[in-house]
Formats: sequence, C-alpha cells, structure tokens
Amino acid sequence: MNTKQAVAKRILDLCEERSIAINALATVSGVSPSTIYSMLNEKSQNPGVVSIKKICDGLEISIREFFDCDLFDDLEQEIK
Repeated sequence: MNTKQAVAKRILDLCEERSIAINALATVSGVSPSTIYSMLNEKSQNPGVVSIKKICDGLEISIREFFDCDLFDDLEQEIK
C-alpha cells in the first residue's frame, strides 16, 4: 500500500466509524466534495496536508490521531 492509498482508506474508515457520508464530511470540513473524492480515487496522487488538516478538524481529531494508525506503519517506498 502506498501513502495515498493509506490516506484514502483512513478517510473511509473514519467516515464508516462515525457513520458519516463523504458529502457530509465535506460539509463539516469545509472541503469540497470533489476534493475529497479526488483524494479517495486515483485522480489525486498527492493529497494535500491542508485538506487532510481540514478533514481532521471536521472529524474533531488531530493530525496525529489521523496518522496514528497501523495503515501508516509499513508503507511502500515512495522514492523509485
């Protein structure tokens, strides 16, 4: 799994845990739904840290909490 895939899965997992739809996440985060959907699919290979921070704010978690997940422990090497 690469970093982008881990970020997308983490967003989806957090939404599922909180029973919140992507559009509702966009509303509470102040991020456009299209930005979130591009982070979740192959459109965006580099999800921005500002967008991730806004999503964290909308979910009322810290960035540390966002990345404090097993998904980020064994990521693929990004430099090729």
